[in-house]
Amino acid sequence: MSWSRFRRLSLTAQLLSLLLPAMLLVVGAELVATRVDALASADAAYDRSLSGALRSLDANVSTASGGLSIELPYRLFEFFQLTANGTVYFRVATADGVIEIGSPDLPLPPEPLRDNVPVFYDAEYFGESLRLGAYTRELAQPLSGSPAQRLIIQVAENTVSRQQFSRNFVVRAATRDGLVLLAVMVALALIVAVALRPLARLAQQVRARSPADMAPLDSEGLPADVVPLVGAINHQLQRTQSVMAQQRIFLDDASHQLRTSLATLRTQIDYALLTKDKLDTDATLHALARQVSHATRSTNQLLALARSDTAALRPGEFDAGELLREVALALLPRARERRIDLGVDVVDNLNLFGDRGMLREALANLADNAIRHAPEDGVVTLHGEVADGEQRLSVLDNGPGMDPELMARVGERFLRAASASGSGAGSSGAGSSGAGLGLAIARSIAERHHGGLTLAAAGDVPAPGPGLAVCIRWPAPHGKEET
Repeated sequence: MSWSRFRRLSLTAQLLSLLLPAMLLVVGAELVATRVDALASADAAYDRSLSGALRSLDANVSTASGGLSIELPYRLFEFFQLTANGTVYFRVATADGVIEIGSPDLPLPPEPLRDNVPVFYDAEYFGESLRLGAYTRELAQPLSGSPAQRLIIQVAENTVSRQQFSRNFVVRAATRDGLVLLAVMVALALIVAVALRPLARLAQQVRARSPADMAPLDSEGLPADVVPLVGAINHQLQRTQSVMAQQRIFLDDASHQLRTSLATLRTQIDYALLTKDKLDTDATLHALARQVSHATRSTNQLLALARSDTAALRPGEFDAGELLREVALALLPRARERRIDLGVDVVDNLNLFGDRGMLREALANLADNAIRHAPEDGVVTLHGEVADGEQRLSVLDNGPGMDPELMARVGERFLRAASASGSGAGSSGAGSSGAGLGLAIARSIAERHHGGLTLAAAGDVPAPGPGLAVCIRWPAPHGKEET
């Protein structure tokens, strides 16, 4: 089974798929150990019978006549043959094999025999598997027909009864283990089903929700391992709810802004159609051109604001001086129209790290606001630096500054200045129709870089006026040198 197919299985099926082979392996190893133990137990039990037969034969051996004679214990052999459930063999012989009684040429043990120590071993005898016991001792007196001084006694039985005993033992053990394994699998399936019941209730709770329901999921009664997952889902729901709320506000404000511009355009067009005076018509057309420019700029800013909220960051290292000069060159015609001194203040070879495209959009919006609302013959400066562990891109002007109350609301979307005190990079201008989107775009981009937007008086900008400095700041990479 491929990994992708395995992952599509239910949790119960996955657990059983993983546990069943492991348990089969354990049961197989246990059966092998059981068979070894069964054989050892059978050998120990049956070898005691062989040992008794050896001792009985030895007790009935006689060498008093100078020859070798034995009186067979028939009762013992009948019982022994009955328990062996097959053929029984014996051999009594001198060590040199010259004199022997019983089955000739029974296999000797692989190791030399020691006096009075029985040895048990397996061997083949005319194609039959046997279990043998062998025993040796010194003769009390030499035999007349053999110079050997030692006597070897052997008793053998076939292994049918032993093998049958071991086979039955292993079969019973395998049956028992199989039933236990089946019971464990069934119990495991039931346990998993019971353990997953809270998850089934959670799934039902999610399925029963309406698409707009972003309330947190209830983690009551869920397993402790699942509670962090529910917490993460609730956190994501909260973030999604916040994003949806921002989108609703954005759509409401954007639609209002666009409707206002379109309504103004419609009014001016209607007036131009009704008027017969060429001067009034020309003035109306100029107003229309200004209104179209404003609507175009507002639409572009709305799109930029939407991108700043949703577009993926593509951070990288870039030349700050090159970025500042690029923005300044793009806005230079507008600055010349209003006789504004537009300059760039940045050290050579200053590299910053961030999304260059987004930061250019933010800086361009701030610089455009500064040029649009700064006094004529004023000064606007684009500045870049790294200080106090922060990367900074700033726009400074020498206008009258901004109302402190308005400055406290920096970055609010569709914020308009209510008085004539607002000017510069962060202002919408007195009586202007600006929608306050420049600051909102800059703040959104700064926050996407885990930074922020700050406004302050630009004390180092030439008079007149205290001036205004709007700064996009975000953390510098670790180890970045300050400039």
